Amino acid sequence: MSFTPKTQPFSGKINAVTLGTGDSAIVIGGQNVLPFYTFDAPIENAPKIGIEISDAADSWDVAGIVDFYAGCTTMAERAAKACTLADADFVCLNFESADPNGANRSTADCVADAKAVAAVATKPIVVMGCKHVEKDAELLGALAEALAGKNALFMSAKNENYKTVGASVALASSQKVGAETADDINLAKQLNIMLKGLNVPAESIVMNIGTAAVGYGYEYVASTLDRVRDAALKQSDADLQMPIIAPVSTDTWGVKESTASEADEPAWGCREERGIAMEISTAAANLTGGADAVIMRHPAAIATIKQFITELV
Repeated sequence: MSFTPKTQPFSGKINAVTLGTGDSAIVIGGQNVLPFYTFDAPIENAPKIGIEISDAADSWDVAGIVDFYAGCTTMAERAAKACTLADADFVCLNFESADPNGANRSTADCVADAKAVAAVATKPIVVMGCKHVEKDAELLGALAEALAGKNALFMSAKNENYKTVGASVALASSQKVGAETADDINLAKQLNIMLKGLNVPAESIVMNIGTAAVGYGYEYVASTLDRVRDAALKQSDADLQMPIIAPVSTDTWGVKESTASEADEPAWGCREERGIAMEISTAAANLTGGADAVIMRHPAAIATIKQFITELV
């Protein structure tokens, strides 16, 4: 007698969100099974990988990254180069230099960069702000207007600025909104409800529920991912059925395992290999926990995670 395994697809389903336009468009989310549970039901859309491009990338000094962008001097040139990486599904523009507590680049300069990127990018665009609530409220709206028609995702609307960001990005410019909270299922749900209360369509919201490099409080990330995905699938909670994006690169390349020199920590081995391992480990943890997309930086780490996804779906 043959064995017929029981399958467990759920009635709840993650929203499918389209980024980009035309032949280059991608879809994140859409599944009704736990991460990589292909034995229960097919994964409708495999998780996606973004490659980070920063307006402060001149400070990146890791050999593999420097070599990949050799000869590139502008954000647009780096984006064009990033689009040649077959393993990356989208490009992520990080405007960290706009932070008033840092370089305080003007919104106008950031808009000029975004327009230049849009002219050469052949993959969908995701935009990060500068992590300053007031500046992001101004910056993200201007960038959404500048990238009109690109169907881009703009991170991040937070509790403090969601009205401004939600209205300017989703309602005025018909772009996608990233809802950012910090490792708390209740805060994630509340922010989604508030964005929907502004008449932002649920299908235009992607969640960034918080992440961290593995070993740096990642257990809070893991438990939040589990609870959010369980509520979305098992309880059919429509306020938590938005796909999840995890900005892995900004966390993993800032911890000591990735920044400490070989002279300072000779027992730790090659600094670049440490950073790659940290980025791979964190991305894999997010994906197996329920993230529908990850943002990464090093081409070698991206290639490994692409193979990881391909073999599991």
